[in-house]
Amino acid sequence: MSIIGEISALITAFFWSGSSISFAEATKRAGSVLVNVARLIIAAFLLLITILIAQISLQLSSTQYTCLVVSGIIGLTFGDTFLFKAYQQLGARVTSLIMSFAPAVSALLAFIFLGEVLSIQDIMGILITIAGIAIVVLEKKENVSLRRTFFNIGLLMAFLGAVGQGSGLVFAKMAFNEGDINGFAATFIRIAAGLITLFPIALISGRLKNPFKTFSADKQAFKFTMLGALMGPYFGITFSLIAISHTKVGIAATIMAIVPILMLPLVKYFYKETITKRAVVGAFVAVAGVALLFLF
Repeated sequence: MSIIGEISALITAFFWSGSSISFAEATKRAGSVLVNVARLIIAAFLLLITILIAQISLQLSSTQYTCLVVSGIIGLTFGDTFLFKAYQQLGARVTSLIMSFAPAVSALLAFIFLGEVLSIQDIMGILITIAGIAIVVLEKKENVSLRRTFFNIGLLMAFLGAVGQGSGLVFAKMAFNEGDINGFAATFIRIAAGLITLFPIALISGRLKNPFKTFSADKQAFKFTMLGALMGPYFGITFSLIAISHTKVGIAATIMAIVPILMLPLVKYFYKETITKRAVVGAFVAVAGVALLFLF
């Protein structure tokens, strides 16, 4: 049985792990709104260059375009906006815990709208992987006392972020179900749609900093944003679309959700954080769940 989809999802998780570190460093220097917009602009430019050089066709049906545009708006504009807001309200660990249930949301939506039915082994693999992720992200307690008033709002934002990402994958799968699409072309359409809606919102809100002034003053911020855009939107989203085009949405989403597991050695290397026995146990549990998804 072909496991192209599962392998692509795993590659996606590796890229997103690296981009998470890069974006974390970039947002400390330039702010989340600017980095969020800049990453999409950079990725759209790189994708356009790739499409022109490789002569990748953008001739798709109107239905495919519609599905990819809706996917980009729901997943990249609204989903990521709610996600960033949840990080602000709840902190990284609680938000990551709620977002770890995104695969279950994706599987449910795929069942309702695409008729994708998961086997017992698939469901077990998803549940075991989610359990492993939960063990890791809850390994440390986070002080949220200052945000207690906004806790319920934060939970809602995180849930909407999970729904946004899950819905985005389902709409993208609808486009692939109608016919073959190059991964880079599909990613470009999604990012362009997300950018067209996100940029005006950020501009009107008044929270978008001058990118030339900000990045000129802090070149490290631009380097981290550039690296994150390359690993995240450019390669990461492209491989995520390849993944859902070759396997079920719920399975792909689960494998892509192991980012907190893959980040363990990264945070140890870059931030000198200690990896506890509980984190190691959680990692092994998550890997066991992913193994089930590969084997069955």
